[in-house]
Amino acid sequence: MNSLVSTHNTLLKERTFSVPRGLLKQIDRNSRLIAVKGSRGVGKTNFLLDYCNEYHRGDNSCLYVNVNNLFIASEGLFRFVEHFYKLGGKVLLLDQAHKYPEWDKELRACYDTFPDLQIIFTSSSIVRIKSNPYLNGVVDMYNLSGLSFREFLELETGFHFPVFSFEEIILRHEDIVESILRTVRPLAYFEKYLEYGYYPIYKEEKSHIDYLLKNVNLTLEFDIPYANQIELKYLIKLKQLLYLAGKETGCNVNISKFSNAIGVSRATVLNYLNYMKNARLLTLLYDSNNDDDCGRKPKKLYIHNPNLQNAVCLDNVDRTTLRKSFFLSQLCPIYRINYTERADFLVDGKYEVDVCQEGEGKKKETSIIVMEDMIERGKGNVIPLWLAGFTY
Repeated sequence: MNSLVSTHNTLLKERTFSVPRGLLKQIDRNSRLIAVKGSRGVGKTNFLLDYCNEYHRGDNSCLYVNVNNLFIASEGLFRFVEHFYKLGGKVLLLDQAHKYPEWDKELRACYDTFPDLQIIFTSSSIVRIKSNPYLNGVVDMYNLSGLSFREFLELETGFHFPVFSFEEIILRHEDIVESILRTVRPLAYFEKYLEYGYYPIYKEEKSHIDYLLKNVNLTLEFDIPYANQIELKYLIKLKQLLYLAGKETGCNVNISKFSNAIGVSRATVLNYLNYMKNARLLTLLYDSNNDDDCGRKPKKLYIHNPNLQNAVCLDNVDRTTLRKSFFLSQLCPIYRINYTERADFLVDGKYEVDVCQEGEGKKKETSIIVMEDMIERGKGNVIPLWLAGFTY
């Protein structure tokens, strides 16, 4: 236990920078069991350490531990938690909890046995939490996304910017933009964000493309096969499918084309697409009647965020697809996005939205919300695309 406490203290002491995340203020601190899900690279470990710094600085009853630790593998998760509790522990921050065998069963045992202990744990975005039979009804789950454009601006400039709902942006975007422009010129940072700003690690990694590709490969080679029992010989098929998906330019999804290209059945392609959606490598769009139905073919698909789009496609990035990937990455964590024939996206079943390049907004119907790339200000139904990055 002393070595774990020493590691905890060293991690807090030697942190080179902190990324304040909006989710930190949303956590219900009265909950006894809290799950924070996220894909590789979005900052789950830093989130736990920030939670400790924010609410339990200098508190010896709070401990951060990576569940991959050999001590826990030897002693067992429940026995470790029991030992921590007996020594006066009150708050336990468990990183990568899903990598421990029967983690869900043992966490439930901890929840039932230690009524005044709070456990906050992180897991891969692939892992099912709310529907887990051991955790159903006792766990509060939160999704940690990558940095929003708003958070990126805060990190780059040191200024604070408020969050706005999409409805507020639609109704008040001209006033909101003017208030932001008094502090910063967002377009001066927008291209940097599209290239590397979604993942907080950009502050530490000099080669962000290599870092992203490493995480993509780890997700495809370890996370997805582990969660879905995919044989190793089929890993190349996953990689081929992701690359083909990255080259798509927003056309309707052609499952037969994918099936023929990588040499697997249509049903397998659909499964693979859903695995990559759960891993937050892809965003799949369905019509409103088949929302997130894993048995249905998606209408459209996009690489999950513009940083991944750049990493997967390298020099062959389509700007139209990139700007739509940005819009989806900013709104999907908060809103339900569906396919619609009248526009690019249907937001929360209410707002039809087109995402387009500079100057095209005036050609659109006034009933459609237009998010226009590379404009600083908008007017009426035409809104600057960068402002979509202020929804979380």
